[in-house]
Amino acid sequence: MSEQTLDLRDVPAPERHPKIHDAFAGLDSGETLTLVNDHDPKPLFYEMQAEVPEFDTEGYEVEERGENEFVATLPKK
Repeated sequence: MSEQTLDLRDVPAPERHPKIHDAFAGLDSGETLTLVNDHDPKPLFYEMQAEVPEFDTEGYEVEERGENEFVATLPKK
């Protein structure tokens, strides 16, 4: 299984979700997109759950690694 990582902490907020959606769309089935973010990406989880049928909600994980550092994994079915 392949993994792609995006560090979004320096990406302007309006550009984040389009960048995430583009990267996720480029994944093959079974691959994972890992995000490094400065806040809990819970709104993104709900957005992906509602709009992206290939998003594996059961495999989604998020970990707070430190102040302003959250790492989320978004697997693709």
